[in-house]
Amino acid sequence: MSQRPKPKLQIQSGFHLLRRDAKWPVWADLLARLGLAFFLIAIVVLVHWIDRAGLKDSHDGHISFLDVVYFTMISVTTTGFGDIAPVSDRSRLIEAVIVTPIRIAVLFIFVGTAYNFVIKRTWEKWRMARIQAKLTDHCVVLGYGTSGAEAVRELIARGTDPACIVVIDQSAPRIAAAEAAGCNVLQGDASNDDTLIDVQIARARTVLVSAGRDDSSILIVLTVRHLAPQVPISVVIRAKDNELLARQAGASTVINPVSFTGLLLAGSAQGEHVADYMADLAATGGKVQLRERPVSSEEVGRGLDQLASGGRGLRIYRAGKPYGFWEPEVQTLEPGDTIVEVVRCETCEAD
Repeated sequence: MSQRPKPKLQIQSGFHLLRRDAKWPVWADLLARLGLAFFLIAIVVLVHWIDRAGLKDSHDGHISFLDVVYFTMISVTTTGFGDIAPVSDRSRLIEAVIVTPIRIAVLFIFVGTAYNFVIKRTWEKWRMARIQAKLTDHCVVLGYGTSGAEAVRELIARGTDPACIVVIDQSAPRIAAAEAAGCNVLQGDASNDDTLIDVQIARARTVLVSAGRDDSSILIVLTVRHLAPQVPISVVIRAKDNELLARQAGASTVINPVSFTGLLLAGSAQGEHVADYMADLAATGGKVQLRERPVSSEEVGRGLDQLASGGRGLRIYRAGKPYGFWEPEVQTLEPGDTIVEVVRCETCEAD
């Protein structure tokens, strides 16, 4: 299976922080936080022990090491029973200058840990469950590279609600860009069963696959087809030799950008306006649009040249077989037919 070469690193202007995912497991992160908190508490114990002469115990008048530990804990936790208190000026200064900042730091550590490991995770699970419950008849975009991002932009320009689009990608910057566009996002491996199940892949209206590599795209198509046997899958394949493999993997539509570029080049050789019109059909920014839709009830019995939409019918699909506008089968439209037509882009004309 052929693969495209990896692109060279491009340096962009501006200042960007380098970052990568932390490799620590959750338990190691938790231990590090707790370790730092107890280290700060140990410093306070040491300070109080050294300055124990400035403390007064109203119970027995004697400050033992256990008393120091006890006073440190109630001081750090801001409990303050008052049975042990700083009485000398130096002890009070130590409490104000050293112990109070440490107390605040320890509280922030515990509050931050509780937020990250309990509150935040619970909130994210609740939000994800809410989104999953509403996901149906949505468009799933697997891969938010150049092709995937352009596909999302075109979908939104054609009237698709971004809330009905789900984007999966392993790159954090790409996920951030998709989220900024208003899409539902999930950072993860699109070839993983659990990841696809999380986005309700079986209830999707369509799936668009653009993983950047043909082998990755075909693996994703196989996984999607296994989980969603009836959902249409469109995939970008860059090597012509892999188009058949993609179809065998279960892709409904295979798009080869190299072949499409060749079509545009060949069209330009036949006339300077042919390539322009082909690009006009494919994009929302042109004066015309190529649209596929089911036949309406009022169009049943009519010919392909009598569409209710006012568009120009080019082809119909009947029982999975295509018929061109010149063939006799298109003279009478039947229930279940799918129409491919060219329509005006009224919004573009208004602009």
